[in-house]
Amino acid sequence: MTYRVCFVCTGNICRSPMAEHVFRRHVEDAGLGDVVEVDSAGTGGWHEGDAADPRTVSVLDENGYTFAHTARRFRASWFPDLDLVIALDEGHLRELRALARTPEEAARIRLLRSYDPAAGDALDVPDPYYGDRRGFEECLELVEAASGGLLAAVRLELEDRTP
Repeated sequence: MTYRVCFVCTGNICRSPMAEHVFRRHVEDAGLGDVVEVDSAGTGGWHEGDAADPRTVSVLDENGYTFAHTARRFRASWFPDLDLVIALDEGHLRELRALARTPEEAARIRLLRSYDPAAGDALDVPDPYYGDRRGFEECLELVEAASGGLLAAVRLELEDRTP
């Protein structure tokens, strides 16, 4: 059975595609690529069909991540097929919880930085869109810092599913 994770930010052109590709690498490096599916979406549809922001692509490329992406909007109808919905900030978390139709769906939503023990109370990944390239580099650093903890949590979930 496939374990599905979807990262969600505002427009699906900066933070969530970055998290998707970083986490996919972690999954593949852990040998779990055949059982964990990684995707991303945005809470809004402004950029549906667009490629990722060129600064996102550049930062990922310079850090050795492969990249292909087409932005899309998150749909409430996806919840039954997802095991984890990972919000990139508190605003996304609220919007996703408002879309959840059941307590079980709402329980699948988490903040990415909640998987980074060093994050403390600073659980948002700031939106780099309106800033310069440094914001995208910082975004990558935060995403990478949380991805190991997220992978560990997914591994535990997979172990719990194994009969």
